[in-house]
Parts: sequence; C-alpha cells; structure tokens
Amino acid sequence: MRKLIINDFTISDDSDCFVIAEIGNNHQGDLQKALEMFKAAKECGVDAVKLQKRDNKSLLTKAAYDKPYDNENSFGATYGEHREALEFGKKEYVELKKYADEIGLTMFATAFDMNSADFLAELDMPLYKIASGDLKNTPLLKHVAKIGKPMIISTGGGTMEDVQRAYDAIMPINKQLAILQCTASYPAEPQDLNLRVITTYREKFPDVVIGLSDHENGIAMALAAYVLGSRMVEQHFTLNHTWKGTDHAFSLEPIGMRKLVRDLRRVKVAMGDGEKRIYPSEVNPITKMGKKLVAARNLKAGQVLTREDIAIKSPSDGIPPYEFDNVIGKTLTKDLLEDENFAFENLK
Repeated sequence: MRKLIINDFTISDDSDCFVIAEIGNNHQGDLQKALEMFKAAKECGVDAVKLQKRDNKSLLTKAAYDKPYDNENSFGATYGEHREALEFGKKEYVELKKYADEIGLTMFATAFDMNSADFLAELDMPLYKIASGDLKNTPLLKHVAKIGKPMIISTGGGTMEDVQRAYDAIMPINKQLAILQCTASYPAEPQDLNLRVITTYREKFPDVVIGLSDHENGIAMALAAYVLGSRMVEQHFTLNHTWKGTDHAFSLEPIGMRKLVRDLRRVKVAMGDGEKRIYPSEVNPITKMGKKLVAARNLKAGQVLTREDIAIKSPSDGIPPYEFDNVIGKTLTKDLLEDENFAFENLK
C-alpha cells in the first residue's frame, strides 16, 4: 500500500490531496514578500509551501554564470547576478521556517545541487524536492535520499526509462518517495499534460505516492489528476500576476489557490465509495419529479384495466411506472376517480 507521511499529514489512496504552493523565487529575493506569501498560502488552505535553493557558483558553469542577462525579468546584469539576487541564505530560511511552524505550514525547498541539499539538511527540512532537470542526476538523487527524509521528484522532460532509473536509485536508500507527473514547459498547454501518465505511474510504481506538478494556467487539471489517483499537487503561487519574474504569469493568485484547495477537498468527498444508493437529499426532488400510475378517467369496480385506463403522472407517491404491464388486465375491486392512485390491494 502506498503511503507517505509528511509531518502530521498521511498521504495515501484514501487521503485528501497534499497541496503544495510552489513559491519558488516568486518572492523576488524579498523576505517580507516571502512572509506575506506564506501567510496568504496558509489562508488558502494549502498544506505546504516550497522554495528553491541553489548554490549558484557550484551549480553553473562560469560561462553560464557570467552570461549577460538583459531582459524585463532580470534582477542582475548577468545570469549569475540575477540568480544571486533571488537567493535566500541561512538567516532568511531560519526566519521563514520559524514562521511556517508558527502558522502550521510545512515548509521545504527544491535542492538543485548537493551543497544546497546539505544547507537544507542543516535546517532539518521535513522533506526534499528534486526538480525535473535533475531527474537524470542520480548522484544528487542518492545524496538527498541518504538524508532520510521524504522525497518528491518531478519527471518533466523525462522518459519512463529516466523515471525508472531515478526510482531504482532512490528506493534502496529511502522508500519515502513521491513521483510527480510533470510537463516542463511554462505554462504547459493542455495537450501536453498527458494526465494518463498518472495511471501509468500508479501501475508501474504501486509502492509510492503519485502526484502532479502542474504548470497549466488554471485549476481544472489538478482536479482531473486527483480523480486519476494523484494525491499530491504542486502549483506555482504568487500574490500578483504582474510582478516581475518569469513564473508569475502562470502562477495562481490567492483567489485561484483558494478555489483549488476547496475543489480538491470537494472532489475527495464527491468520489464516494462506488456503491449506488439513494441519498436523503434526493427523496423530495425525486418524489416531485417522478411518476406513478393513476386512473386516466373515472373507473368502476369490476372493470378490467386496459392501457387507456392508466395514466402516468407526477408525483411519484404511488405504484411506479415500471409496474405498468403488471397492472394491465387486472380487475378493479373499488371505484377510482380520475388521477386517483392505483394500489395493488385494489386489484385482482
């Protein structure tokens, strides 16, 4: 049975969806904005907030670090400067983690390199995310697995062979794993989401939680994913679509995130148990709209009933219409007025 425990939340096939607000770098390197985003995410009802941690100088080649980065979303003259401007250090992480604990949010981060994984381990993060770009990075996967905390891997831009390789690298070390279907385009178009991969993953990996890292601009696909068996969803989050940065345009604002959480909770309840039943809430409407067998005109005792003697009318507080053929040919034992109910005790 697949099960993953994150703090006090047990994720399983029978559980609610574990909802992650992916803040990433949408805080723009501003601690106060990050705190505000945590507060807003909590008010939306999410279970966790996620940041991104990079040790940029060890992560990037010198050429990539020094590459000019001149565009409307840039926070620095070079790509390295841009990335450093968005990076939080220990002071910010300590304050953010303390605040998350105070308001009852699980806070964690994506580790983009081993130095970042070690940085997060020193802060005793409750779980770790591996981005799609590191699906093939088995040294990093094994390094994070050895930390011994739950792991989430996104699988955008990968093949089933890549996913199997990552699974095989992690599971002998750490069985606390969730695998997320992901399309690594930003935003992802509906025709590229391939949500049925969730079913494929559930069949291929029956011992781990399966979820969705959703880059689609909306909430509907996460709901469909839950129906297919996703029990974790990661959705980018912002306070304002117009803020500077590449991720804001396809991130959910608080109103969207609130609706996502609300609807995911509803879907879980609405799925039911598969047993068809009549609910108390249905009785009055069905009685009003349903039909019964009544006298089509005034009828006398001793009359043998024909089709023309029987009408089908609402409400349904009498013999149901599926008994129509069983009433034909019966003899009335009492007079009936037009629209009066037939009753089996008055037929022979």
